[in-house]
Amino acid sequence: MAAIRKVALAGGSGRLGPAILDQLLQHNFDVTVLTRQESTATFPAAAKVQRVDYSSKESLVSALQGQDAVVSAIANSALDKQLLLIDAAVEAGVRRFLPSEFGSDTTNPKAASLPVFRHKVMAQKALAERAAASTSGFTYTTVITGPLLGWAVTQAFMSIKEKNARLYDGGDRVFSTSTMTTIGKAICSVLAHPAETENRVVKVHGTATTLNKLLAAAQKAVGEDGWTVTKPSVDELLGSSWAGVKQGKFDWPTLFGFVVTACQGEGYGGRLENTDNKLLGIPEMTDAEVQAVIDQIAKH
Repeated sequence: MAAIRKVALAGGSGRLGPAILDQLLQHNFDVTVLTRQESTATFPAAAKVQRVDYSSKESLVSALQGQDAVVSAIANSALDKQLLLIDAAVEAGVRRFLPSEFGSDTTNPKAASLPVFRHKVMAQKALAERAAASTSGFTYTTVITGPLLGWAVTQAFMSIKEKNARLYDGGDRVFSTSTMTTIGKAICSVLAHPAETENRVVKVHGTATTLNKLLAAAQKAVGEDGWTVTKPSVDELLGSSWAGVKQGKFDWPTLFGFVVTACQGEGYGGRLENTDNKLLGIPEMTDAEVQAVIDQIAKH
């Protein structure tokens, strides 16, 4: 299989996009960032920039001509645009597509049933169908990484700044998590191993840990005094989210309960099994490395 060198990055200015872009450039890929026509975001000089209309297949096909791969890092709020991006990639002759995943294991049946992941599941199905029908060599890789470590300790499960923590179901359930740098490196390694990662799910994580361990690391970083710690139930949170959906609510407070469940709920695949860390050359983080990341987060 021919090497992948030219990569189009969709969503380069979002939460995760800049870290992916940084790693792609560090690994010497020829990167073109796709950005909305009205965007005011700026990018490193080493990256080409192509303004597109994400609602126009013609615009996307034109932008993707000559690209070997597309890495989608578009935000959750824009995932309904991803199917059009996939079809544009097929028409443009792109050989590899990495959808916007990089989080909870949406290949787990229980997690896949949660409404918050609907567009991701639709993209997985579409990619499998397009790859099976392709006569031009279109392939895909779905990269699952567990939630972001920084998000876990600043928003999802605790706030280092405000010194509060929510230890769901007691906080001892093991789950996978990754830093943005780890995700960027994993993407580069997938692109460097096209044959081994063709038309499959790749699972990689920075570490497998618990909320109690993360709390201990956070308290080591900022001190143990003044913390407010609660131990809510995942089932109760999930029930509240389903009740909200039945009432027609699809706002973030409602959907957030599904995200927590995918990470902390029993049987939802929060801990990634049979990971591809070895294939991708990504070692798991040591406790000291996790502490260093949290110390850095606490400083900023």
